[in-house]
Amino acid sequence: MVKQLSDYPLIKHNTFGIEATAREFVEFGSEEELVAFLGDGFKGKALVIGGGSNLLFVNDFNGTVFHSAIKGMELLPCADDDILLRVGSGVNWDELVAYTVEQGWYGLENLSAIPGEVGASAVQNVGAYGVEAGELIEIVEAISIGTAEKRVFTHDECRFSYRYSIFKDEEKRKNIITHVTYRLKKSAPFKLSYGNLNEKVQELGGETLGNVRKAVCDIRESKLPNPYRIGSAGSFFMNPVVDSTVAAGLLERYPSMPQYPLPCGDVKLSAGWMIEQCGWKATPHEHVGVYSRQALVVVNLGGAKGQDVLDFAKDVVSSVKEKFGVVLSMEVNVIE
Repeated sequence: MVKQLSDYPLIKHNTFGIEATAREFVEFGSEEELVAFLGDGFKGKALVIGGGSNLLFVNDFNGTVFHSAIKGMELLPCADDDILLRVGSGVNWDELVAYTVEQGWYGLENLSAIPGEVGASAVQNVGAYGVEAGELIEIVEAISIGTAEKRVFTHDECRFSYRYSIFKDEEKRKNIITHVTYRLKKSAPFKLSYGNLNEKVQELGGETLGNVRKAVCDIRESKLPNPYRIGSAGSFFMNPVVDSTVAAGLLERYPSMPQYPLPCGDVKLSAGWMIEQCGWKATPHEHVGVYSRQALVVVNLGGAKGQDVLDFAKDVVSSVKEKFGVVLSMEVNVIE
């Protein structure tokens, strides 16, 4: 049965720990429940949330917040070397990764310890340590908010790229994702070239799915705050991508600047490094700052309101633009 509540507090549904209220909160456990609730289509103001690990509420939400409680995993028929796994959008992301590793299925291990739920993986195209969820997503199933009709998006139709999908653009707030199907492998080469991941895996005894997962979890724990202990949304800013000419000019001025050449010829820069060079680790606002171990992460130091966090983020963006001439984009979904 659909759970519907009015004036619902959202503090437990955003990892920043921001106090905000939804006029209506709707939680559903199946496609059928959702379609029945929507009727011929929902015409009000809607917001679909997952685990809340990428949300910043600046104000209360004067509309209906939808949350999926669809669980379960289902193996679909496929070629012998592949695994097609259909997963409910309300499944905890890291529990999914842990399950695939336990089963000996390759693909998601580098995405261990990312907070959130399965539905959001398709929206955000979550990524870490050289792997993005979009590379592995075969199909996204959703229900149209406006018509209550089922929609099915293929991998190509999702148009995945760095922290991007069609659900952040023309399909934004038009659909409620119910299931995501991932194409995994029974055997595949590991991707260990990012940072010190390979070194950590070797320290743990060599290349196995379990060791890769543990290495990723250990590295993330050493660099990133637990969002359930320290309010944050993980990486607040996206690493900017610039053309090679701009990158070369910056490297000439700042020889120690980390740069990551991309296959397309552009260069990805480290937002965290630039933020740290601007001195933000030492200059927090009253209730907001950047994390001591990773400047890419904005944290709630206690009692922060959404506007406090947004103002702080804008100041960070301004300082990076002034010093480096590079404009940072926020990865976090700001709800104003």
